[in-house]
Amino acid sequence: MQITEQKRMIEELKYYKNKMSREDLYNFEMYEKRTKDDEDLDRISFQKLKDIYSKYVKKKSKSDFEHLFKKKDESENKQ
Repeated sequence: MQITEQKRMIEELKYYKNKMSREDLYNFEMYEKRTKDDEDLDRISFQKLKDIYSKYVKKKSKSDFEHLFKKKDESENKQ
């Protein structure tokens, strides 16, 4: 379970490399190399990877976009 989650986080974080701080980038590249070698991260390293992931990858909920897809009639009736 952990290795699949680890790979998924690494893949998603690749898009945010240019936004990372120097320390986060160093740690991320180290975790990326370890993942390529099919190594499981230890508990502390995995927690650091989770912290980096939560810092850079922001998941948006569907409710944030509902106002964009509402019909004009619905919005006019409310006003």
